[in-house]
Amino acid sequence: MVRLNRIYTRTGDDGTTGLVDGTRVAKDDPRMAAIGEVDELNSALGLAIAAMAGEPSAASLLQGIQNDLFDLGADLATPGEDFTPSEMVLRIVPAQVERLEQAIDRLNDPIPPLRSFILPGGSEGAARVHLARAIARRAERAVLTASRAVAINPAALSYLNRLSDLLFVLARALNDNGAGDILWVPGASRAAQP
Repeated sequence: MVRLNRIYTRTGDDGTTGLVDGTRVAKDDPRMAAIGEVDELNSALGLAIAAMAGEPSAASLLQGIQNDLFDLGADLATPGEDFTPSEMVLRIVPAQVERLEQAIDRLNDPIPPLRSFILPGGSEGAARVHLARAIARRAERAVLTASRAVAINPAALSYLNRLSDLLFVLARALNDNGAGDILWVPGASRAAQP
């Protein structure tokens, strides 16, 4: 169990931070940028959950994902090329990605196919989930960037890719299974307005 007695340590005052193995890297290192994006995504999910008083199953799903995102952050903060999890090493595993796929299929089943792209919005919960989806895509790009410099668990990238898909489908589910989606109308505002 994690126990934090002190919030500040002063060890990062020189612009570095520690990885799981104790090595120190610059706070703007690509690995740390990816971890920061995952942290922002987790915070956005917290905001989405706060808007879901009437959606306990969606809130529960997102709370499980928040926990996975802490695992993902720990995975990213653990250097090395062995992505096998252990009692002491957290790694994202394919079963976590598969769980997202199962949730996507379950949520998407009652939703009619899209006739157009949709604009982020609708209900407050859906709008917040759309925002989290966009942050998930940014986190995925940051992890990909980090993977060009250091070894990154391929399952971590798969997880983020699938998560953004799940968030898209969840937003549609929260919009009354797509009935409350706001459809994009290409060129709708091009006409001259008086």
